[in-house]
Amino acid sequence: MAISFSDIEDAFFFVSMDQMFMHNAYLCKETGQIFYTSEMGDSDELPEDIDDPEKYISIPHKNELDLGKALVIEFTSEYLPEELDRVYSIFRSKGAYSRYKDLLERNGALDDWYKFENERQKVALKEWCRENNIEIKG
Repeated sequence: MAISFSDIEDAFFFVSMDQMFMHNAYLCKETGQIFYTSEMGDSDELPEDIDDPEKYISIPHKNELDLGKALVIEFTSEYLPEELDRVYSIFRSKGAYSRYKDLLERNGALDDWYKFENERQKVALKEWCRENNIEIKG
């Protein structure tokens, strides 16, 4: 069964909007239905067999696909190499992403970052689908 890539992408964004394990999404391989859970509340009722790996797969967090700090370092190395030491320093403490985006804004590179991040996320997520035998459409 082919599953809409935009549905998988929406689930990926949900899972990745906070720290790992704060939000989860599970794809039913048989029906294509996605179940959402959150430590913040408003969770779907999960099927009793949600732990069956033959039937369900957990949508990954961006860090599981090396799309967190590793992606930031890659972008900075390519687009703002003179800021690389500062970026390493930024990522040594909490609140790094907002400070990183401030740095990008000051350097006129925020739009480039969003484009770069979006393209890399799509590629990594499609690769994850291939690796997990998830047929996608769209």
